[in-house]
Amino acid sequence: MTITAPPRPTTPPPPPPRHRRSPRRARWIVAALVALMIWPSVSYTQALAYPGNASFTVRTVEWVRDNGGGGLVDLIENYWYAQGPSARTPDPAGLPAAGAATAPVGPAAPPAALAALPGAAPVRGEGVWVAGAPSSTGAPAVYTTFVRPDAQHPSVVAGVARIDQNLVRTQVIAGTRQPTGSAGPEGAQVPPSMRPALVATFNSGFKMKDAHGGYFADGRTSVSLRDGAASLVIHRDGTATIGQWGRDVTAGPDVVAVRQNLDLIIDNGAPVAGLDTNAGGTWGSARNQLQYTWRSGLGVDTAGNLIYVGGQDLTLATLADALSKAGAVTAMELDIHDQMVDMFTYTHAAGGALTPTKLLPSMPGPNDRYLTPDQRDFVAVTLR
Repeated sequence: MTITAPPRPTTPPPPPPRHRRSPRRARWIVAALVALMIWPSVSYTQALAYPGNASFTVRTVEWVRDNGGGGLVDLIENYWYAQGPSARTPDPAGLPAAGAATAPVGPAAPPAALAALPGAAPVRGEGVWVAGAPSSTGAPAVYTTFVRPDAQHPSVVAGVARIDQNLVRTQVIAGTRQPTGSAGPEGAQVPPSMRPALVATFNSGFKMKDAHGGYFADGRTSVSLRDGAASLVIHRDGTATIGQWGRDVTAGPDVVAVRQNLDLIIDNGAPVAGLDTNAGGTWGSARNQLQYTWRSGLGVDTAGNLIYVGGQDLTLATLADALSKAGAVTAMELDIHDQMVDMFTYTHAAGGALTPTKLLPSMPGPNDRYLTPDQRDFVAVTLR
């Protein structure tokens, strides 16, 4: 009889040694995560606090764009502004007050009325020029009216201002954020010394990172100028012109300021081909030329008058059509979108008080925009 010894209990192998995390490494990880959270918080807080009239929404959208979210913003805007207005007639609340008949004012008669939209129900005041405050000669320096440039959407209205450069001086004024991130010598507003002669103010172009162009003022080039860019050029005598940089306009001792934005939209007397396709991104991001949104533009006519146009629910093509209808033979797009498009004319009361009037009542900016520090560069027009 064989006796078998019971098996010995086996001892399980020891567990593998644990890797103890270094307290220093853990602290670095926590610090990095906190830093990643703090940086956008500080950056966003600064965006909400910089001087200027920008609303909370505008500041937020611009902060998203500036921090890598431009594609997302473009996608949302392309969706949001894709549909044109459905109304068949303009909203009366969005129309300027009807002006007097085209009787002579002072030594000069107003321009001939612009044609109404063919086939559409007539709208009182359409195309009829309204005189602004008279200059020292008695002739108005600014006339304003409105046109309807979109036959498919007859409710769309574009305000028009015609500025007589024989009577005014034009100046570009830097904002607190554009073009360089700090205000120029004027303090990002119409300075008090200019206000007794102030005739009009209006918005400038895209933010410089999106403008495909440059900025020159106060004796220095803040952003490099681009050959081929649509350019607002201010001369030493205060007159302004619009042209293609390097072809129509160039630097020289007579040029005191240049503001570029994209490419021309009217050239040689006609809208440029391709405004409805934007091949190659000539006029901004993909499909923004098709958005029904606030848009503005500036041109010159054959007599050298400045022609400003701004309105809601305009595509790039209908903006060009409105400028052309108003007489512009060369023109560029300025800024676009809600709270970016503003044009004011001014009357002067006894004691120097200014009363601003919007080109269109529906323009969303506050009445004191450009009379207080603004974040964006703009254009000021004063009597000679």
